[in-house]
Amino acid sequence: MKKNKAKASSNTEKEFVFEFRAGKHNCVLKVPLQLPVQENISDLHGRLMLLHKIPCYLEKLKNSLSSFVEKETILDYDREAELALQRLTTGDVDVNKLTSAWTRSYVETTLEHARPEEPSWDEDFANVYHELIHSPASDTLLNLEHNYFVSISELISERDMEIKKLQERQAAEMDKVMHELGNTLSDQDVNAVASQHFDAQQVLENKWASELKQVTGIQKHEYQDWVVKLHQDLQKSNNSSKINEEIKVQPSQLSEAADLGARMFEEQPQLEESFTIHLGAQLKTMHNLRLVRADVLDFCKHRRHGSSGAKLRRLQTALSLYSFSLCGLVLLVDNRVNSYSGIKRDFATVAKECTDFHFPCLEEQLEEVQQVVLYARAQRSSKHKDQPETQKNGGDDKSKNVERNPSNILPGEFYITRHSNLSEVHAVFHLCVDDNVRSGNITARDPAIMGLRNILKVCCTHDITTVTIPLLLVHDMSEEMTIPWCLKRAELVFKCVKGNMDVMHSCCWSFGGFFLVCSTTISEEMFYQLSNMLPQIFRVSSTLTLTSKH
Repeated sequence: MKKNKAKASSNTEKEFVFEFRAGKHNCVLKVPLQLPVQENISDLHGRLMLLHKIPCYLEKLKNSLSSFVEKETILDYDREAELALQRLTTGDVDVNKLTSAWTRSYVETTLEHARPEEPSWDEDFANVYHELIHSPASDTLLNLEHNYFVSISELISERDMEIKKLQERQAAEMDKVMHELGNTLSDQDVNAVASQHFDAQQVLENKWASELKQVTGIQKHEYQDWVVKLHQDLQKSNNSSKINEEIKVQPSQLSEAADLGARMFEEQPQLEESFTIHLGAQLKTMHNLRLVRADVLDFCKHRRHGSSGAKLRRLQTALSLYSFSLCGLVLLVDNRVNSYSGIKRDFATVAKECTDFHFPCLEEQLEEVQQVVLYARAQRSSKHKDQPETQKNGGDDKSKNVERNPSNILPGEFYITRHSNLSEVHAVFHLCVDDNVRSGNITARDPAIMGLRNILKVCCTHDITTVTIPLLLVHDMSEEMTIPWCLKRAELVFKCVKGNMDVMHSCCWSFGGFFLVCSTTISEEMFYQLSNMLPQIFRVSSTLTLTSKH
């Protein structure tokens, strides 16, 4: 029916006739129109006035045209309806198919017939966990997670020890082979021994990777089942008192392990400056800025000693896991979406030290990011082909980089991973930067700064109220990073943060604060120069008041 109607409607042509008087002359305007008219009546009226040079004072033309189009369109639809009813009475149309199509269209477009969304396991588990972590059972949950963390750490220590012994044994064998090179052994023999060593290392690493994956999978399954069972038991009034007694008794079981871990770990002292900033003249909002000299991964690492400070940090992270006050961290990475080198490998090592009971593991998330990047590159390349040649020339460098490896991301782009197994972080922003960040001539339009601004916008719209940022946009210091270089870079990042804080305040959005992290290799004198610069930058606005906390 739709095809016949469209065909008939496209062939329906009516002649619009309009008579008017111009001076002493009687004029007649005749225009053929295709019905139904697809364009706006006002636009059609304007084109007719311009094309036929009709005087502008003829206001009746628009009213007459509108009445004609409305009347003829209704008549055209009536004719189509009569033809459809005639085909229905003569049996040309199957009534059952017609009613089925109407029913399907009505059900699909009407909200009251829409199927309710089925709750997923992840959503149910998130609700159960959120309820338990805000109950007296929170201590038990943290103790159980700590037990799992200790077992994984011990397994990783065994792996590292076995790999170290293998490498030492292979190094000794290679020394003997090199000593006999030229006497009884040739270059081919050396290459054969090196190949055997490499294969042995790969077999051992794959063995431990498989075992760790299996153990973390078992832990995640056991933990989720235990949490659901505990929630069900707490719902029963008869067992609530017994469960509360078990919750209070269980922490003492970890005291021995905590004391043993305390002797094995010592926290390194760190420099820190805190500032409280009040934005606004009438409706004031408070924000916190903390300048810290630390390793950025320290905000991700768990402490095995079980001290009160580490446990409180872990509790705070768990309490805000499913909340509107999440914590984020900016990690500077290269353009490859993997965890094979540099700080990406160090971060992956930290993420594997504890099982993630709520989100997919890091490898699975990175695989999903790679698929999204490939899809985005395909969409961009298809749009790029449709652009004129003049617009293509401007992005030759970027297009060449994308064509070289479409799975890589560009400087300034970033991807996000979610975590529940890190010490003080829920979301990690992997910001792609290039070697240009080590130069001293980057501006506010540099891809790294633009990427940082986009990250802060995402934080503003997704309830991430605390963000940890590497202040100098580098994780490691080098010789060319002098004191003037550091001061100039810090000023640029300070202004970027201040600009986004002003935008957040104008949107009446509540923000917890920023952690501005400096590398551990900068001197104490340099750190305090940076802390003295911060009040100078934020005093630009007259609505800012600063209180320094030491």
